Amino acid sequence: MAQSTDAEQLEKIYDTALTQGKAYGWLNYLSNQIGGRLSGSVQAQQAVDYTKSQLDSLGLDKVWLQPVMVPKWVRGTPEFAYFETSPGVTTNVPICALGGSVPTPPKGIKANIIEVNGIEQLATLGKDKIQGNIVFFNRPMDPTKINTFDAYSNCVDQRYAGAMEASKFGALGVIVRSMNLRSDDFPHTGSMGYGDQPVADRIPAAAISTNAADLLSTSLKLNSEIKFYFKQNCKEFSDVESYNVIGEIKGSSHPEEIIVVGGHLDSWDLGDGSHYDGAGCVQSMEVLNLLRKTGYRPKRTLRVVLFMNEENGLRGGNKYAEVATSKNENHVFALESDSGGFTPRGFTFDCTDKQFEKVVGWKDLFEPYMVHYFKKGGSGADIGPLKKEGLVMAGLRPDSQRYFDYHHAENDTFEQINKRELELGAATMASLVYLVDKYGF
Repeated sequence: MAQSTDAEQLEKIYDTALTQGKAYGWLNYLSNQIGGRLSGSVQAQQAVDYTKSQLDSLGLDKVWLQPVMVPKWVRGTPEFAYFETSPGVTTNVPICALGGSVPTPPKGIKANIIEVNGIEQLATLGKDKIQGNIVFFNRPMDPTKINTFDAYSNCVDQRYAGAMEASKFGALGVIVRSMNLRSDDFPHTGSMGYGDQPVADRIPAAAISTNAADLLSTSLKLNSEIKFYFKQNCKEFSDVESYNVIGEIKGSSHPEEIIVVGGHLDSWDLGDGSHYDGAGCVQSMEVLNLLRKTGYRPKRTLRVVLFMNEENGLRGGNKYAEVATSKNENHVFALESDSGGFTPRGFTFDCTDKQFEKVVGWKDLFEPYMVHYFKKGGSGADIGPLKKEGLVMAGLRPDSQRYFDYHHAENDTFEQINKRELELGAATMASLVYLVDKYGF
């Protein structure tokens, strides 16, 4: 009998999402009226104001802003790059500064370019070959990895730490192949870091599109004396105040037990951040909206958190966990959507074997919606700081094959969003939250 009742509730959730959902309209506004929402920007603040107003309109028990200090990095005027095969013979290539990079000198940098397949190859070449040159990191994402996030994980170190490591060998700057499985002309940005390196020792870093990386690599095989020029004007400012946006429905019988669902409100400044992670934010907001619309009154407190500054600092996730700890709040479940607004396939869970056994018992309820991927694994960056014994954490896992086509790039725009896929993802999240709330762990 309980199984039948649960099936009926899931059907109501999916039907409501597909006919009365608000997620697509919310994302339309975030993307097309506000745009890219880099931490510390005017657009990030506009997104805070807008999402708070929309949560207020849902009639939740409480909506508030949680202050958090975030970094403010500005890209500046558009970057420019070319490679020179002989004096005066140049080919322009699309690049973009990596987030957090220092600028080039005002006149740019021009030098010979050394191609490597990863950070470990720097030591093999040594300072004699690298000093005074630009390093070109060209290790591609592995196309044989069916889980594209595995392919990303296997080569993202060159983006994050490439500049820091190359500078130790005297490099003047680095160019990094975009984290993208598709051949196109869009450079993909993303965070990079210098560790505790003195500012004076830091070198600029930029991403180059996959098509341009292939062209540059082929050209270097024909002529190893190619010179590369690039200019970028990015700048780091002092931290500024921003906010996590939080909405809550108080639990009817176990209000002290908190279930969190969320995504990150900030995005990169290229494109409008529709997939990464506007989709996750509006899906998380929709979870509370769908449960209210279907008449479900939660036993536990349900909380949506739109985290600020996941992209270049994780300040929002850390602040939320810090405040939760200081208040001795009891979080029992946390779910994050941060993998794009594509067709939902299932979830990964960070939990014990016993907890996972209970989750798998719900799997049959999701199969009519072609949601069947239930695996132990990671959850999400923003909810990660909450981790403690007993807390179950999960991540929505949409189909990942197109994700890195748009990730951190200029083409991450609203027209790449499929309305139905976005709504199915929200319904899938709401269904899991319903089951966790009803049965607990």
